Amino acid sequence: MTRALVIGKFMPLHNGHLALIEFAASHADEVIVSMSYTPHDTIDPLHRFKWINEIFTNRKNILPFLLEDNFDNDLLPLTERTKIWADVMRKVYPKIDVVVSSEAYGEPFAANLQATHLLFDADRKKIPVSASLIREKPFRYWEFIPPVVRPYFVKKICFYGSESTGKSFMAQKLAQVYNTEFVPEVAREIVTSNEFTEADIIKIGYAQIDRINEKIKTANKILLCDTDTITTQIYSQQYLKTVPAILFELEKQVHYDYYFLFDIDVPWVADHLRDLGGEREKMLQVFKAALDQRGIAYKMVQGNYQQREDFIRHEINKILEA
Repeated sequence: MTRALVIGKFMPLHNGHLALIEFAASHADEVIVSMSYTPHDTIDPLHRFKWINEIFTNRKNILPFLLEDNFDNDLLPLTERTKIWADVMRKVYPKIDVVVSSEAYGEPFAANLQATHLLFDADRKKIPVSASLIREKPFRYWEFIPPVVRPYFVKKICFYGSESTGKSFMAQKLAQVYNTEFVPEVAREIVTSNEFTEADIIKIGYAQIDRINEKIKTANKILLCDTDTITTQIYSQQYLKTVPAILFELEKQVHYDYYFLFDIDVPWVADHLRDLGGEREKMLQVFKAALDQRGIAYKMVQGNYQQREDFIRHEINKILEA
């Protein structure tokens, strides 16, 4: 049996890595994918290892391993540096027959392991990308990021504010414009009036988080969210005069990258849940204060609906081009 070794940080895992691993699998009966990590890595190693396992879960010949990199010395010449690697690998893994890489370390590393070296796409012509490029400009290299990895880079945008300010309309419309997903105000799927209970408001809190976790899997670069857990807290206080403690814990589970606070300078439109038309200014200040208290930055959305759309699109375009 021929055993190949592929090593890397996979920070993040991208299509170049996948092609490298598949190339190794085409030249060996078994491929060990050794993912190294340090305490200082910018992407959580558990995320990275989960991505590898998820992609290769049905490939019994591809074996992912997690290895703490507490032995490398990048000040040494490659021959001496990779000798240290080889000494560690011999202790950790079964005998390696082939080292597969696309980097300069491959040849001396294989020699130190007494293995054959196979070089893959060293000039990056087949897949012109690197992990560092993706970390710097993920949206520019989006097509090189596997679907299971993309949610990590999706920017969550919260449309936030009081009733009848156009948040739901804007989330749905801009999701079509940007070919992405939006998270609706899930409360409207759970309650039919403002006569709800504490159990209802807790259910809403969980459901909103679940919907975000569902939609982010298929979002295209951005995820547009109509309201957040802070909003659920505000309405809990407004109607129940209390906020269940679990809502503050749920708030910590989702970090929004951008907030748009919708002003009240559009006509009030009543419906079966909206009954605070006479308190619009008060509620705007409540919503604004909740962000200010948390130190959350936001962009104010004002004007008629076309002006609001133009402003938000301008800001989103800046996000996508960053």
